[in-house]
Amino acid sequence: MKKLVFVSILLALVVVTLGAYTRLTHAGLGCPDWPTCYGLIDVPETAEQIALAEQAYPQSQVEPSKAWNEMIHRYFAGTLGLLILAIAILSFKNRAQGTPLRLPLLILVIVIFQAALGMWTVTLKLMPIVVMGHLLGGFTTLCLLFLLYLRLMPHRINRSDFSIKKYGRFALLGIGLLTGQIALGGWTSSNYAALSCVELPICQSGWQDQMNFEKSFDLIPPERESYEFGHLSHDERVTIHVVHRFGAIAITIYLTWLLLMIYSKAQTSTFKTSAVVVGIALITQVSLGVSNIWFSLPLSIAVGHNLVAACLMLTLIALTYRLRRKI
Repeated sequence: MKKLVFVSILLALVVVTLGAYTRLTHAGLGCPDWPTCYGLIDVPETAEQIALAEQAYPQSQVEPSKAWNEMIHRYFAGTLGLLILAIAILSFKNRAQGTPLRLPLLILVIVIFQAALGMWTVTLKLMPIVVMGHLLGGFTTLCLLFLLYLRLMPHRINRSDFSIKKYGRFALLGIGLLTGQIALGGWTSSNYAALSCVELPICQSGWQDQMNFEKSFDLIPPERESYEFGHLSHDERVTIHVVHRFGAIAITIYLTWLLLMIYSKAQTSTFKTSAVVVGIALITQVSLGVSNIWFSLPLSIAVGHNLVAACLMLTLIALTYRLRRKI
């Protein structure tokens, strides 16, 4: 069971990374239908297949490379869904031995809803709220799988570290703040606002006069044929980006304070090491965020920014779990 959950965690990381790669290569509509691609289980590549695809979907330009990006993401996501189904079945069969049941069933429900979000991403033509929801659904699936793995592992706390357990509630708040920041990142990306600010630390000169909150965070935007490449004005995209920047600064300050407190007050290496691991992930994530601006959003760094965000969340969950675990 633990091995299956561990493999599912690794696969979920791959799915999150592939989702970011698909989004950042503008391949979210590489296939105009779901779950097939132009009616195929793979991608139209021959001249005959492309001609038939163009005839069936005249409003879409057939681009095999983008279609493959989308379909590979679907293949991996589908495989992850099957593994999660297997975990839920095993949990039900082994419930009498004390195997967690509610959490695997919750993960199964979420992954089913995540599949629906994947469908709506295509049918609603990259509506930002759906794209952001799909991102958060992927992160939620990954985090809950990791939490299940922690619950299946034995944990012991040295009695000398009981005094720092009070920081558990602050760590839990950190998870909430980080979740909000990830959502802001998804909103920034889905509205194509990642390069609306091209200078550091906040934005280019005059950004204060460009702030416009009126439509920047409308969850239900005006109906459009497609939301690809965004639908908001430049000022609205600047607003989204600036809010994301301020969020990054705030969460960095908060987590830095929390990690320093835990590291300085912990008596054993368990919590000191955990704090250092979270700190490394935090520093890496901030560095990638700065690099996105400095190097104008190169694909490898932008994808890495998504992947390290997931790793930062997992390390923070592990630390929080240890802090809040009952004695």
